[in-house]
Amino acid sequence: MSRTTDILLTALAPAVWGSTYLVTTEALPAGYPITMAALRALPAGLLLLALTRCLPPRVWLGRTLLLGSLNFALFWTLLFVAAYRLPGGVAATLGSLQAMMVILMAHGWLGTPIRAGAVAAAGTGVLGVALLLISPDAALDPIGIAAGLGGAASMAAGTVLSRKWQPPVSALSFTAWQLTAGGLILLPLALIMEPALPPLTATNLVGLTWLGLVGAAASYVIWFRGVARIEPGAVAMLGMMSPVTAVLLGWVVLGQSLSPLQGLGALIVLGSVWAGQRASRQDAVVTTARSVPRPASSA
Repeated sequence: MSRTTDILLTALAPAVWGSTYLVTTEALPAGYPITMAALRALPAGLLLLALTRCLPPRVWLGRTLLLGSLNFALFWTLLFVAAYRLPGGVAATLGSLQAMMVILMAHGWLGTPIRAGAVAAAGTGVLGVALLLISPDAALDPIGIAAGLGGAASMAAGTVLSRKWQPPVSALSFTAWQLTAGGLILLPLALIMEPALPPLTATNLVGLTWLGLVGAAASYVIWFRGVARIEPGAVAMLGMMSPVTAVLLGWVVLGQSLSPLQGLGALIVLGSVWAGQRASRQDAVVTTARSVPRPASSA
């Protein structure tokens, strides 16, 4: 596939993640963040393991546990804490800082150069998300802010390390390992820290099925495939599609208003995503040029 096709396919994952807020608020019981995260991760991971029949070898167990913690257990827990303690716009804006964090982490862990264009695109994207989601009277809670920043850092680290550590298996198997590891970490936490779930309704089951099969299993296979193929900074910028999708779904499904300022914010986000892809493309071109062997000079 071409790079453009890889980018468009990978962008589907954060676009699907944008439905999480709608599904959580409209279809899931409130007050069980860790339990919902465990029920989202573990069944999806076990299903993918059953399909692939591929378990991580012993040498990959430590890395798999760390990646499952960063990409799922820690990230989803902090994400729910931030969502409960902060207005949705503030939480999403803090999450959009992930792109900037990925650029810095990729420089330190992968040796990727920091380009002014990529930094500018990431900063502009944060501004666009803020215009899209933050209201003037948004309240700021210190614990919520810390959770939002921690969640962004956790996902950023998981993205970069998923690029650095590439096992010799398919993206389907790699996703199965991480989802299962994250779910196994979340399950005892849910049992210890949260009360038992009430009887689940049909709507609850439909919501969990969507978040598990589509919002976790399918979307993260696409995401980790993109992480392996696209530059880290470019992949991180695609994550900004999530708040755009969330606002559009709120407008279409829930009838929420969409102001001209929010429309401007959405356009800024989309423009920053496009600019981020072009800036990161330069890294790919430079890396390819350096990797091409020069012809030997004649004696």
